[in-house]
Amino acid sequence: MGCYSRLRRIRRMDPRQDHELIFRWITQYEFPRDYLHGTSVAFLRDYGVPRVSRLLDRTQEFERAGQKRYDDTVLLAYELVREGMDSEHGRAAARHLNRIHGRYRIPEEDFLYVLATTVVGPKRWIDRYGWRRLSRQETESLALVGRRMGEMMGLSGVPDTYAAFERLHDAYEREMFAYDPANRRVAAATLRVMASWYPAPLRRVASRIVLAVLDEPLLEALGFPAEPRWFRAVVHRAFRVRAALIRLLPGRPEWLPRRPSARTYPFGWTLDDLGPHWAHSRAPGPLGDETPPRPAPGPSPAPPSTARTSRASRQEPR
Repeated sequence: MGCYSRLRRIRRMDPRQDHELIFRWITQYEFPRDYLHGTSVAFLRDYGVPRVSRLLDRTQEFERAGQKRYDDTVLLAYELVREGMDSEHGRAAARHLNRIHGRYRIPEEDFLYVLATTVVGPKRWIDRYGWRRLSRQETESLALVGRRMGEMMGLSGVPDTYAAFERLHDAYEREMFAYDPANRRVAAATLRVMASWYPAPLRRVASRIVLAVLDEPLLEALGFPAEPRWFRAVVHRAFRVRAALIRLLPGRPEWLPRRPSARTYPFGWTLDDLGPHWAHSRAPGPLGDETPPRPAPGPSPAPPSTARTSRASRQEPR
């Protein structure tokens, strides 16, 4: 299969009908590693918002189990679309995601921003460092999957186009990015997780490479200094060379999708493995497009007895 064969098929598809299939092709065939890189940068963008990072800092999940927290986030997104978002499995994954978030009082605008980072972050990374830019159909498919996810979470005002997601993303950052010590603590814990994927002698360089691809407003909000200009140029050139080499390779065949692998679960995982241990003791609620279950019928409360009524009437002042 030629490297552009799948793109030619995508350009003949309608994202409104085929966005889940196109999304799977993006994440499992065309840009599997670049999509994960964009998602990883999206994690770091969330920490530029003190209200978000303070909550994460308070839970200490990245300090105690950062690799599991990272893996669970990636795997839950995979499980949502694995069999289709409206399949029973996809809806079960969405209920589990809502059950995890339901413990915390999170403003809806924060949910919308974090959702927007999962749409805008991978798009911007792929356009900058991928072996080709995303097509219009692929871009809108990212947005439509994000929209459906927001609907299942019960969010209101979820954008329905990529342009709308991008406007929400950028406006929120202009208003909410600010330095806070919690930002740096959570970001440093996440960088330690990312660096741990490499041999010990390379971990410091790996962390610097991540910082080299971050923009100035985000670095300021996280409290990290910018890497030297020459180092950023080297990193940028290295990613562009990588993209050029990938462009020379044949397309990934249909029988060989790249599915996520998780260091936390070397022998595989189930939905019950994902998320904090306490989440499984919470009953899952209905999705945003479901009617809440009615309470089970029970005996009607008994009317007050005559004796109690008579006693009450005797105690009333005259």
